[in-house]
Amino acid sequence: MRARLIAIFTALSILVTSLLLTPAWAVPNYPSAAEVAAAKRSVTEKRKMITRIEGILNTLESEARALEEVALEKSEQYIRALRRADDMRAKVKSLQDQAKSSATQAESARVQLGQLVAQMFRDRSANDITLELFFNPESAEDLLFEMSMQEIIAQRTESIYQAALDQQAQAQALELELEEAKKQLEVVEAEAKQLFDEAQAAADAVIAKVRSTERERATMMSQLASLQDNAEDLERQRREGLAAERRQNAVRTAPTAPELYTVGPPNKELVEIAINFAREQLGERYVLGGAGPNVWDCSGITMKSYAAAGVYIGWHSATAQYNVMAAQRKLVPFQDAQRGDLIWWSEEEAFSGDKYHVAIYLGDGMMLEAPNPARTVRIVPVRFGELWPYAGRPTASR
Repeated sequence: MRARLIAIFTALSILVTSLLLTPAWAVPNYPSAAEVAAAKRSVTEKRKMITRIEGILNTLESEARALEEVALEKSEQYIRALRRADDMRAKVKSLQDQAKSSATQAESARVQLGQLVAQMFRDRSANDITLELFFNPESAEDLLFEMSMQEIIAQRTESIYQAALDQQAQAQALELELEEAKKQLEVVEAEAKQLFDEAQAAADAVIAKVRSTERERATMMSQLASLQDNAEDLERQRREGLAAERRQNAVRTAPTAPELYTVGPPNKELVEIAINFAREQLGERYVLGGAGPNVWDCSGITMKSYAAAGVYIGWHSATAQYNVMAAQRKLVPFQDAQRGDLIWWSEEEAFSGDKYHVAIYLGDGMMLEAPNPARTVRIVPVRFGELWPYAGRPTASR
């Protein structure tokens, strides 16, 4: 199931390579032929048309970011569901082993009890001993000793019988617990299957959007070229305009938060080992669940980068890595983040809410991330939208 999803995201990555500079994810209205003809008659009208088309492209880019967020959230949920399924399978295996051992012990106690009962039947009865005492009083001492031994054997038999009952009851209880665990496993596996289907559906939707908007993008670029005498000059103006608008949209205030507790400085040597490992992966593809050696997702590259420095930051999940940093009391306000700190994004305001993305902060407002299926591992400015106000410092001393 995971391999199939990886293949889908791989195909998606290849498909959108040509769209990396200006991703087009929806099909908005674009200028008509009449509007183009009118624009050619007036420089002012030309500029208005270019502004409108650039606005459409900006809208498409915003829609792309929303789809990327959904894809990241589905990826995080699917990975965590797989972890729950693995844990439940381990519980089922443990219960199976316990039930088998308990059943073996119960059978052993039953056999031992049967042997003792058979032995008692072979020995003399109490009436036989009474007659022996009457006719042979000189053997009274030996017979009384024998009676004492039979009493001991009877007590031992009772003990073994009770132990056999206890073992049988334990075996039955374990069987019931095992059946319940199997039912829970079915539920967890069904949940993982549902999340897989949702992620696959999201991937299919993105692929369909990309294919349909390729044609629309080509049409719009053709119309843009018609609005200018020089197509290359138009492309330059478009790139500069979009870049400026993106910079304007990105100018937001970084989140601030109060200090939770004192956190030591990062270990610079270990930080550089982790960052150097991450930088070696620049340009490699994003694949859901990827953790190397040449495909990655967001939490896969952070996990392996710090593993290269001998630092455990949590398992393959953005939320899990955040929880480890919180448990180790290594969270710092984002405004105090330093090179090598982990940063997260979340739609939730709760301190313990899910985190759908994680990246490595490089300092000076830059970060390294494995972003989404449409892009490769890269270094970009930090995005403040839904940025969690606390960063994690894996190498800080406790």
